[in-house]
Amino acid sequence: MTHRPDAGTAPPPVPPPGCPAHQAAPTPLHGPDFAADPHAVYRRLRAQGPAAPVELAPGAHAVLVTDYRAALDVLRSTDTFGKDARRWRALADGRVAADNPVVPMMAYRPNCLFSDGEAHRRLRAAVTDSLSRIDPNALRGYVERSADTLIDRFATLGEADLLGAYAKMLPLLVFQQLFGCPPEIGDRLVEGFSGIFDGVDHERADALITQSLVELVGLKHVKPGADMTSWLMAHPARLTDEEMLHQLVVLIGAGTEPQQNLIANALRLLLSDDRFAGDLAGGSMPVEDALDEVLWLDPPMANYGVHYPFHDLELGGVPLRAGEPVVVSFAAANTDPALLSDQRTGNRAHLAWSAGPHTCPAKDAARLIAAVAVEKLLDRLPDLELAVPADRLVWRPGPFHRALTALPVRFPPVHPTRPAPAPAGPHAHSLHQPPRQPADTPGDSRWKASSPPSVSTPQAVTSTERQPASGPGAPRRPWSFLVRWWRGQ
Repeated sequence: MTHRPDAGTAPPPVPPPGCPAHQAAPTPLHGPDFAADPHAVYRRLRAQGPAAPVELAPGAHAVLVTDYRAALDVLRSTDTFGKDARRWRALADGRVAADNPVVPMMAYRPNCLFSDGEAHRRLRAAVTDSLSRIDPNALRGYVERSADTLIDRFATLGEADLLGAYAKMLPLLVFQQLFGCPPEIGDRLVEGFSGIFDGVDHERADALITQSLVELVGLKHVKPGADMTSWLMAHPARLTDEEMLHQLVVLIGAGTEPQQNLIANALRLLLSDDRFAGDLAGGSMPVEDALDEVLWLDPPMANYGVHYPFHDLELGGVPLRAGEPVVVSFAAANTDPALLSDQRTGNRAHLAWSAGPHTCPAKDAARLIAAVAVEKLLDRLPDLELAVPADRLVWRPGPFHRALTALPVRFPPVHPTRPAPAPAGPHAHSLHQPPRQPADTPGDSRWKASSPPSVSTPQAVTSTERQPASGPGAPRRPWSFLVRWWRGQ
């Protein structure tokens, strides 16, 4: 650089875009500050361009995409970005420790989420074909009955934590039915997946998930039924037992934590936002509007869609290195100021379900479950209100999800719709078993759609007239390698 004597007060030269010596320090996406106000963090990151360096957990760095169009480019450009996490260089060379809390959510597993090309098409076909066999009418009915069972447990108390007593339990009951999963196995799976999403004691979470899925697959080899697990095993893709376990990891993982967060976040919005309060008081429930709002602003998986560049490149002037995790912020992309409109009611252009070849295959069923769960609760408890101010609700820390720690509410006590099932056995307190419904057992043919199979779930009604509150096997073999795969080894 040539020195000019008359330029003593001139500003320093502006570094070229992407200059490694001038890149911003990674912004943490962990800890209570991020959990309390992630959108403030996204606004700061946008000032650095369409993507910016972040720290997902201590020692685990990535690039976060906050721009809507750039996010679509990453999600759709299969010739430039891949999902196979074996490309994650920092994990492969030991710069990210195998016990880092984000590894279980990011490391390679041989399922449809972490595969590309023909392998992805084969595994994805098994999932989508099996999902298409679910009868949406039977699904709706089972969600309603499961919701009634759970509401009956706390309806007479006048208060409840809707997260722990309802939003978390309802998806558990539903996926136990969908996957033909005995309650004792389902208990351990939900506990394991909670540990994975929270990044807490993930070694124990790994063991719980591994043991539970081994038992479930072994059970279905001996006694198949009309359920997702059995359909996957019988699919023409001819999944191996190893592939079965990993398909179940991604399917059940997506059916527990994100689903409970969608339900809880929608309930929080309906009970705290003045835009919805008038509609609730007037006798209708804008549940679909609330779901649209949540999926735009507080999607249950806020940051995920992890991809790896095949080679060094630039994304909107931001340098990306081959094998460096590129994480799509669905929440930040959805709130990109460059979007033409902030009209969210009825607008399904959000990225909460991702996009491209890895878009969520169960989004219709997930939305149906959430809508029915919220409608049923507000039908049964029309005078429901938050027990604490909305700004005192606490969000769980973690880079990936948008999840509350609790959702305390109060309401005038009401009588249950029917007597609660009698407790039985040592697990009677767990609330995980609905009353026995013979027509809805895992082997019931009503879970099979009539020919031709249903390929989509109809949307729940946007507004429902409010009704008055109701009155009076053993595993076939050990799978120790699953833990190694779970850690990306």
